[in-house]
Amino acid sequence: MMSAGAVNPHAGVKTGRKRRPFLIKEWMDAKGYEQKDIAAAAGIKAQSIVSRTIRGGANNRKVLTALRNMGCPEKYLALPDDMHFATSDS
Repeated sequence: MMSAGAVNPHAGVKTGRKRRPFLIKEWMDAKGYEQKDIAAAAGIKAQSIVSRTIRGGANNRKVLTALRNMGCPEKYLALPDDMHFATSDS
């Protein structure tokens, strides 16, 4: 298992290199989600984009947003800087 600051050697460059694909997949399994569910929530047809994003080879904002909205912990996602924002209850 990778440590919190570890780099994913199979991922692309930049933010995706710190994505935690195994933890994302464990979270998906625990919730009963499949890649097709993430693709549907993201409004995309290609499950390959979901796979590449989870593995860190891509930073598809729709997929990352869908994962976050479905409850995937942000610390697993290694979101790009432009996707970090303050949340509020209002």
